[in-house]
Amino acid sequence: MPYEYRKMTPRQRKEVLELRRQRGYPLHAPPHPVRHAGLYLVSAANFEHTPVMAAPERRREFEGDLLEAMKDCQAEVRGWVVLPNHYHLVVTADSMQQLSSAVKKLHGRTARRWNLADGKTGTRQVWYRFRDDAIRGEGHFYKVLNYVHYNPVKHGYVNSPYDWAWSSVHDYFDTHGREWLRAKWVTHSPGDFGKGWDD
Repeated sequence: MPYEYRKMTPRQRKEVLELRRQRGYPLHAPPHPVRHAGLYLVSAANFEHTPVMAAPERRREFEGDLLEAMKDCQAEVRGWVVLPNHYHLVVTADSMQQLSSAVKKLHGRTARRWNLADGKTGTRQVWYRFRDDAIRGEGHFYKVLNYVHYNPVKHGYVNSPYDWAWSSVHDYFDTHGREWLRAKWVTHSPGDFGKGWDD
C-alpha cells in the first residue's frame, strides 16, 4: 500500500528506498517500468482513500470525465469502475506517455473542481499517484476485467456487480449478455488479484 511508508521505522524506510534505487524506480512514486503501447490496468485512489467521490453525482461526473479523457488521448477503454475513493480502468494505449499525461491532467482538473466545490482549496490533496500494470494476454485480460467488475462487491458496496451503476459491466451485459459474463467469470476468476494494493 502507498501509505504504509508512513508506518515504517526509519530502518525499514531506508531499506525500501535502497531497493527502489537499485531497481531504478523513483524513490517516492509508484514505478511505471513498462512504457510501450499496449493494454493496461490503471488504478488510482483518492489520497489516503478518503471517499471524495462518495456522492453518486460525483461518481457519475468523474466517470464521464474519465471516459472523455481517454477518448481525447485516443486510448481505447475496455473496462472501468468508479468507487467512492478509487477507480480502475482497463485501457489500450498507443502511447503510455499520452495516457499518463491524460490521467495527470484529469486528476488535476477534478481535484481543483472538487476542492472548490467542497471549500477545501489549498488544504486537501485529492489524488494519490496512479499505478499501471501491463496486461499479458487474453486470459489475463478477462481476469483483470472480472476483478474490475467485481470490485464494488469486494469492497462491500453492493452484493452483485450489476447493482453498481458506475461500471462497464452494464456495457458488457448489453453487448454480450449475462451468460457470456458468467462464463468468463467461471474460466477467469480474479482470485486474489489486487491483494496487497487494493485492500
